[in-house]
Amino acid sequence: MNRFLKLSLMTTLAGVVGACNSTKMEYPAAPTDESVTDEYFGTTVADPYRPLENDTAPATLEWVKAENALTEAYLSEIPFREKIRERLTALNNYKKTGLPSKEKDGKYYFYENNGLQNQSVLYRSDSIGGKPEVFLDPNTLSDDGTVALQGLSISNDGKYTAYIISRSGSDWNEIFVMDTESKKLLDDHIEWAKFTGADWNGDGFYYSSYPRPEKGKEFSNANENHQIYYHKIGTPQSSDRLVYEDKAHPLHFHSAYVPESEDLLFVIGGGEGSGNSLMFKNLKKGGDWVVMEPSQNNEINVMGVENGKIYLITDWNAPRKRLMVADVAAPQRENWKALIPEGEGVMKGVQFAADKMIVTVEKDATDHAYVYSKDGKLLKEMQFPTYGTVGISSDKDSNEVYYALSSFTSPSTRYSYNLETGESTVIGTTDVNGVNMDDYVTEQVFYPSADGTKVPMFITYKKGLEKNGKNPVYLYGYGGFNVSLTPGFSPNRMLWLENGGIYAQTNLRGGSEYGEEWHQAGTKMNKLNVFNDFIAAAEYMINEGWTSPDYLTIEGGSNGGLLVGATVNMRPDLFKVAIPRVGVMDMMRYHLFTIGWNWASDYGTSADSKEMADYLLAYSPIHNIKNDGTPYPAILVTTADHDDRVVPAHSFKYAATLQASNTGNAPKLIRIDSKAGHGGGKPMTKVIDEYTDLYSFIYHNLGIDPTKK
Repeated sequence: MNRFLKLSLMTTLAGVVGACNSTKMEYPAAPTDESVTDEYFGTTVADPYRPLENDTAPATLEWVKAENALTEAYLSEIPFREKIRERLTALNNYKKTGLPSKEKDGKYYFYENNGLQNQSVLYRSDSIGGKPEVFLDPNTLSDDGTVALQGLSISNDGKYTAYIISRSGSDWNEIFVMDTESKKLLDDHIEWAKFTGADWNGDGFYYSSYPRPEKGKEFSNANENHQIYYHKIGTPQSSDRLVYEDKAHPLHFHSAYVPESEDLLFVIGGGEGSGNSLMFKNLKKGGDWVVMEPSQNNEINVMGVENGKIYLITDWNAPRKRLMVADVAAPQRENWKALIPEGEGVMKGVQFAADKMIVTVEKDATDHAYVYSKDGKLLKEMQFPTYGTVGISSDKDSNEVYYALSSFTSPSTRYSYNLETGESTVIGTTDVNGVNMDDYVTEQVFYPSADGTKVPMFITYKKGLEKNGKNPVYLYGYGGFNVSLTPGFSPNRMLWLENGGIYAQTNLRGGSEYGEEWHQAGTKMNKLNVFNDFIAAAEYMINEGWTSPDYLTIEGGSNGGLLVGATVNMRPDLFKVAIPRVGVMDMMRYHLFTIGWNWASDYGTSADSKEMADYLLAYSPIHNIKNDGTPYPAILVTTADHDDRVVPAHSFKYAATLQASNTGNAPKLIRIDSKAGHGGGKPMTKVIDEYTDLYSFIYHNLGIDPTKK
C-alpha cells in the first residue's frame, strides 16, 4: 500500500515553530509498502520504505520536495543563518594555488582558484613564477559550476591532452581531447566512462567504461562488466577497440596503466578482495598477457618502470608496505626482490626524481618524506615544520622537486626542494582573509578504546581555550576502506574554530594509519571496533574536561555516515547533534546498488552467511533506530540526487524511519541537494550553501549564537 501526504506551507511552518518550542515536529509521510520483507537465513526483515529506492518515482519525488520544504522552512527561521553564509563566503575568498607539474611540452601546469570560483582553473607557464595563461577553465563548461574536471593526461609527445569531466557530481565520466599547443578542442568524445584515467600510447589512449546503462536507471542500477578500450584520436567512440574484459567476473574493476616508455600495458583488477590483481602485455613485442599476481589478496601499486624493472609498493608479507622490484622477464611474485623493506610507518608512495627516489611514509597519521638512492639506500629525511599532509611533484628526468604542505592550522605552502642539499625554498604561500593562523594550535593524543587499543586523535582549538566542559566539539571520523585521515586545512572549519569550537579528528580502525592490520581490525566481523573507537573518542573529550554531551556534535560522510548512524543508535545519550552525510545506512541491501558490491571486502554482505547477516543486521543504522521514546540528538541527514556511489535511497529510508520513530522531540531532518553527487567536484556555491546549513543547524541545536561573541 502506497500513501503520501503533501505538506501545505502552513503545516510546514507549524512543524518548524513546534520544533523551536521543543514539541515533536510533523514530518511528511513517506511512500510505503508494508508487505515488503526479506528473508536472511531464516530471519525475516521488514523493509516498509522500499518504494523510496525508486528515486525517480512520482511519490518519491513528491516526498523529496516536501522534505526539502520542511528543512528549508526550519533553517530559514534560524536568525544567524545569513551571517554564517557571509562569514563562510569571506573565509573561502582567498587564492588557492596548486603544485606545479612539468609536462612533456616543457611547460609548468598548475591549478588555481582566485577565491570563489566554482571550479579551479588549470594554468600553464613557461617557468616557475612566469606569466601564466589559462589552459582549461572548467567554469566555462556549465552555467552553474556543476561540471567538474576529474582528471587530465597529456600525451608523452606533448601533442594531445585528454581531460575527464563529471556532471552534477556523478561518478560517470566523459573524456574530451584538445590539441595541447593551440588548446583547440578536437571532435573526440567518450561517454559512459567510469573509474578511469586516460593512459596514452601513440596517437591514442586507454580508458575504462561500463556498457551504456538503462535509460532512467543511470544513477541506481548495479554496474557490471568494467571494460578497457583503446581510443585512437580522430575516430568515433563506436570504433574504439576492446582491449580487456572479464565476463567471468562481471563485478571486477579494470584499470589501465602505461609507463612513459609506452612498451607495456598493465591491467589492474579489483573489486573482490582487499587488494588487486596485476598483469601486463608487451605493446612492442606483442604476445599474451603476463600475469604477475592473479589474486586480489594484497595491494600492489606500480610506481614506475625503468630499464626492464617494475617498481611496486605492496603489502604482501608486509602489512605496512614495502618497495619491491620485479624483472619484466620474470615478473611473477615469487621473483620479486625487496628494495626498501617494511618500516615503522606505512609506505604511501614513491616518486622518481633524476637519479633518486622520494618515498612518502605515514607515521601516527601524519606524513613524512625521505630521499633514497635508486639502489634503496636512505640519504636524508625531508624536514617538515608541523603535523601535515604533503603532496610532491617530481619528474624522473629532472632534479626539479616541488612539494606542498598543509595542516589543520595552515593552508597549503608550496616549496621547491634541493635534492642534494636538502634545503627547501618557499615558492608560494596562502593567506586566508582575516585569519591569524598563529592563534590556533593542534595537539595529538592517544586514547584507549573499549578493548584497550590506543587510538590517535588530533585536537585543534584556539589558544587560551579552557577545559570547562562547555566547549562545543565537532568530532569527525571515517574508519574504513584503508582511508587515512591526515591533517589538512579547511576554510569552512575556521568558522567553527574562531567561534571557540574544538575540532577533533580521530583515526579509527578500518583506515590505513597503521597498515593492513589496522584496516582489517575495522572490517566485517570487526566493524564494531570502529564504532567503539568513535564512542571512546567522545568519552575521552568529555572525561578530559573539553566538553560535555550537551555540546558534542559528530559528523561523517559515506562510510563515515554509517559511522554516525550506527553510533547514534548505540549511544544516543552521548551527542547533542549528529550529521550523517551521504551515508551507507541499509547494510542488508547496500550491495545491490551501483558499485555497492565493491564494499563487500570491508563489510561482508547479508548473502554471505547467517553469521554475517546477523552481524550486519545488529548495527545497520536503518534497522536499529529506537522506537521507545529514547531521546536522540538533533539529526540532519544529507544526500544528493546524483549520488551514484552511495545512492540516496540509503538516506531516504533512514530519514523516513527516523521521522516515524519515537526518538524524542529533537528535529530529524534531511537535506537533499540537486545537481550534486557524493561530494567530488562540488562547486563552491554549493559547498558554501551546504556548510551554511550544517553550521546553522548545529549552532541552533547547541543553543549557541555564533554572531554574539
